[in-house]
Parts: sequence; structure tokens; C-alpha cells
Amino acid sequence: MSEQFDFYAYISRMKYIVRWGLMRNTDSENIQEHSLQVAVLAHALAVIHNKLCPGNQVLPERACLYGVFHDAAEIITGDLPTPIKYYNPIIKENYQDIEDVAKEKLLSMLPVDMGEVYRPILFYEEMDSVYYPIVKAADKLSAYIKCAEEVKAGNREFVKAMEATRKSLDESDLPEVKHFLEHYMDAYNKTLDEMN
Repeated sequence: MSEQFDFYAYISRMKYIVRWGLMRNTDSENIQEHSLQVAVLAHALAVIHNKLCPGNQVLPERACLYGVFHDAAEIITGDLPTPIKYYNPIIKENYQDIEDVAKEKLLSMLPVDMGEVYRPILFYEEMDSVYYPIVKAADKLSAYIKCAEEVKAGNREFVKAMEATRKSLDESDLPEVKHFLEHYMDAYNKTLDEMN
């Protein structure tokens, strides 16, 4: 029997890692769903970035790829709730170390030559830092959309998180974030009939 590697089977388990663990959800969200949304939003932000900043182009497909894998470590670590993850600098730093160990574990589940392909994807923050602000903004937009959907469904549990996330987005210095909020965000409050 040929040698088998577990990387892709592990990646497929993203669907079992539930987000927003400390909060009551009307509709649960897993990191696979979240990662797809972040990938779509990162691609959109990169396209908008290229239109607004023609002298400083980025590759939308690369932003999208990084969005797909941005939470891959959570397959091993689980999703640590934001109030805990960012409670203080020591926890934040130690959690980053834990995530790095988890990424290394994932890479060990590939043949060496394949691991070389995935290392810059899993460690994109360090190895391709131009894209970090775009993917981070897409991640925050995804969180804001989730909060807005929950509040729209009558779940007041997400009101404070929505307000804090929107404040953070409004303070972003990325013109593509401001453009997205101004031109695309309100559509998330529409019904299907209103969109048609």
C-alpha cells in the first residue's frame, strides 16, 4: 500500500470547528463556512484595492487563497473566542505560538515537497505580509456580517460585538474597506426579494 498523508483530510474537518462559542447563535457558523466568506471578501477587497490604488497592485487570487487557509490552524487549536484571545498581550502572544505549532503539525501531514508549497500559504502573515491587512480586514468584515445577520434575526446577543466590529472597520485606513462598507454592506440587510 502506498504512503498516505492526512493534510487534506484534516482540512476537510474545518466544518466541525464551530465559531462564536461563547454566544448564543440563531444560525451556527463553522470555520469552513467562515473561511469561504473570508476568501470571497479578501478577493473583493483586493479587486477594489487595485481599482483605488493603481500604482500598488495585488493579486486578488492570492488574497483569496490566503483567506481559504487563514484559520486552518483552528482545526487543531479550536476557535478561541476573541475576548479570551485578545484579553492581554501575553495570551495573544502565546496563542500565536500555539497556532504556529498547529500550522507546523499540519505541514508535517504532507510530503516535504508539498509542505514547501503550503508553508507560505499557512504562514502568509510572515512570508507575504502585503496581504495580511487585506485578509485581516476580510476576516473582520466576515465577523461584522455574521453579527449583522444575527441582530437582523432578532438575536441581541450580537449587538455589542456588531458595534465594536463596525467601529474597528470604520477606523481602518484601507480605502478598499471604506469603499466596501459604503457600496456593498447595506445589501446584507436586504431580503432576497429586495435584492431581486
